[in-house]
Amino acid sequence: MTRVAAAQLAAGTDVAANLDACLRQIDAAATAGAELVVLPEFCNHLSWYTDRSHAHRMACRFGDPFLTAVAERATRHHMYVKIGVTLAHDDGATTGASLLFGPDGELLGQSHKQILMGAENNHLLRGDSDSEIIDTPLGRLGLYACMEGVIPEVARSLAVRGAQILLNSLNSFATDEAGLHIPVRAAENKVWVVAANKIGPLLPVDLLPELSVRLGVPADRLYGAGESQIVAPDGTTVARAPATGEALAVADIDVELADDKRRPDGTDVLAARRPRLYTPLLRASGVRAAPAGADTLTVAAVLPDPAQIAAAAAEGALLIVTAEPETALEVPDIIAALGDSPAHVVTTDATGTGLLIGADGIVGRQPRLHRTGRYPAPGTGLELFELPWGRLALVVGDDALFPESFRLAVTQDADVIAVPHTPAEPWEIRLGLPERAAENRLNIVAAGLDAAGGLTATVCALSPDFTLWTTWQGPFTGRISHPDLVTAPPGASRLLSTVRPAQAVNRTVSRGTDLVAGIPPAALTALTREPATATTESELP
Repeated sequence: MTRVAAAQLAAGTDVAANLDACLRQIDAAATAGAELVVLPEFCNHLSWYTDRSHAHRMACRFGDPFLTAVAERATRHHMYVKIGVTLAHDDGATTGASLLFGPDGELLGQSHKQILMGAENNHLLRGDSDSEIIDTPLGRLGLYACMEGVIPEVARSLAVRGAQILLNSLNSFATDEAGLHIPVRAAENKVWVVAANKIGPLLPVDLLPELSVRLGVPADRLYGAGESQIVAPDGTTVARAPATGEALAVADIDVELADDKRRPDGTDVLAARRPRLYTPLLRASGVRAAPAGADTLTVAAVLPDPAQIAAAAAEGALLIVTAEPETALEVPDIIAALGDSPAHVVTTDATGTGLLIGADGIVGRQPRLHRTGRYPAPGTGLELFELPWGRLALVVGDDALFPESFRLAVTQDADVIAVPHTPAEPWEIRLGLPERAAENRLNIVAAGLDAAGGLTATVCALSPDFTLWTTWQGPFTGRISHPDLVTAPPGASRLLSTVRPAQAVNRTVSRGTDLVAGIPPAALTALTREPATATTESELP
């Protein structure tokens, strides 16, 4: 077992005080017996500058007193220390850097933030290369920071290239970091995540009232959200710090658990990826071109039963998604259940292919894209279907396990995703579906069967409140990208709800930060590269 710690602290404009806080937390982690400690992002200085030259002046430099003190403290305690700072480069650029110091004080690795958040774009330069994997006696470590964990590619690239423990340094006031973005990166990649967030004001205290108005965020919400945590490969948080106050989250972890990528059906969730299938993402701009869909859409997730389809259609649902049936429904029975309704039904046939069915018959088919323990024959691409209310994609069955499936949909300007699936692990519903909606700005309607044959239904509707620096319609609760979530109660046969297709147009979380157009090229390139031992497409069954 390896003992690791995530340390949360506040950092303002007093560099000496910031250093003291960092050293104090490193000491506390050592006292707790940790062999590795992760500190937050931007530990050296408050992430607020008048201009780029100010950011450059305040940034760290290798060999300066700040980094030297951190390295010396790592040596004193013979421990690994990961810290986030701004780093000045000789060419005048400044980056957001993640640095890992080893037990002898040596700099073992560094990464430079590839996706910047809001005003960071005004002061920092984006990193243009993927983080290296650092092989240590503790395990293979990968470094990333804050906004890089709000999208899937950076953490995914680290996991695909062999990282066992992902170290995330954050500077965030968003409460959906702790509740969604941090743990899902562990679960979807079956790795450990150690994440350290800030506490205290994230903007100058004297400017908080003014910036609160401009951001549309209450001043008391512009504080680091804390809840630093350690997450196991199944998405379970094994240690969590409080939302406020300087604190540590400490846990003993079995690093080798990250070597088992198997789902209960035996599917290796990384080996089953199809990099060649994802190459259209390299060519996609990510800039939305399609017009907005309808403002609202009534949807339903139902048991695979024509009577439930008929009831949902009678209740006004225009999109009805059935759970994957053990025995495929007959298409004529579905058509009869729809009657003269303008609704469309999404279900699967006996081969596991997704079907889109209207009152006049089958409108489209979507084969599965990934080979899994249940269905070995993959399709060759993801289709988009134009319907009167917007653009629909079908992510069928176990394809919902793969973030790449939804990226293929969003880069084709999908508005709504229908997911007939059979969930096998708790994280797939608790974290996976909400994250796919959040990181892509997609509405999701999912229906599955649990082990007892009951309905598991999840509807993720995009909130109109999303882009910072704009007026919010409702009170700011600390959640930025988390969708509005509705799930079926136990024993339900169907779930009727509403989604918002038009909201899929807006992918801008803050100034200069687009969740889709801003996908880091370096990470995306790594994810579309075939491994040396990969099965070729022509060899697929």
